[in-house]
Amino acid sequence: MNQDTTLETLKTRTRLSRREISIIGIHAFIGWALCTATMVISMANTTVQNSLIIHAVAAPIIYTAISLSYFSKFNFTRPLQTGLTFVGFVIFMDFFLVAMLVQKSFEMFYSPLGTWIPFALIFTTTYIVGLLVLKRKTL
Repeated sequence: MNQDTTLETLKTRTRLSRREISIIGIHAFIGWALCTATMVISMANTTVQNSLIIHAVAAPIIYTAISLSYFSKFNFTRPLQTGLTFVGFVIFMDFFLVAMLVQKSFEMFYSPLGTWIPFALIFTTTYIVGLLVLKRKTL
């Protein structure tokens, strides 16, 4: 798809190519990696509580930038689909990589500030950015 993708075009699409899926996955991965780096760096330099606050503030900022890049240059999916994909990727990576393999504990999922608030902010930010970019393209 080109940059002139509108909501009407997105409504008629049913399948994504491998290339399009890869591009969405790369955006989701970069966002997750930047959030992970935020946690690792902040945990090395401050308390756990401060790290969680920094992460909760950084996650929507990071995903605003990721979403602006994705929706401005590619825009293969609707804002709702993209928001669910991005947050689903983050949840998947946090569950299987961070909790199961690195921490060997699911304790992080008991913390609203550690997981659930950032998850909600990632989804909401992605969804709103997508709506705004689509609206701007239709004007």
